[in-house]
Amino acid sequence: MSARTDAYSSRQVFSSLIEHAIEVSAQWHDRTYRKGRWRNPAFVVPTDEHLAVPVVAHVTAVAFTLQRAGWTDEAVAAGLLHDVLEDRNFWGDHMSFENLQALMGTRVAELVVHVSERKYDDVGNRLGWRERKDDYVKGLREAPAEAIAISLADKLHNLWSINESLDRGVDVFEDGKNRKGLGAGPAEQEWFFEEVIRISQQHEDSRLNPIRQSLEDELQRFRRLVALLR
Repeated sequence: MSARTDAYSSRQVFSSLIEHAIEVSAQWHDRTYRKGRWRNPAFVVPTDEHLAVPVVAHVTAVAFTLQRAGWTDEAVAAGLLHDVLEDRNFWGDHMSFENLQALMGTRVAELVVHVSERKYDDVGNRLGWRERKDDYVKGLREAPAEAIAISLADKLHNLWSINESLDRGVDVFEDGKNRKGLGAGPAEQEWFFEEVIRISQQHEDSRLNPIRQSLEDELQRFRRLVALLR
């Protein structure tokens, strides 16, 4: 084997962990969709059909953001899986921590726990928007830098998507045909994104900086777009 071939193989360009995370995430989120869309369909669909945005598009964007910022394979894998404990699959099943741990390892599963919202109380009642976000913020304060990065990347893509919708005249704060509202108004949304940014500033890892700055930029754009609605 040549020195050039040795050097190439040592780069480890393929990650079996990330590949497995892609597979598990795609299977879990199969036939589940985001709350709305702002782009026109990429192709013609029957008039009685609605082309929604697959959840896997969101988790993939989060994972790419983490990878481009230099985070570990474990963080990227957890980015791909960051909603599997929080969201039910198409059949209404829940993913348990133990199952995710067995599939992806303890570190990935623990990172996902750090960035998962608790959507139901102990007797199965769905929690309100503010209760969920308060609980999420409280847990994030104790999270490691890798989990903070996942949270920033997640909120960055969420807010960017909101802004793209607002910029095209889509009222994301109201329920409508083929669209669910965000569950909270502009002031509450702004509070939540500000809290995630503020908590991230407690960590000095330089890999957080580009994601945090992008989120801050999107928050500024959000404020400008909301002002235009008034």
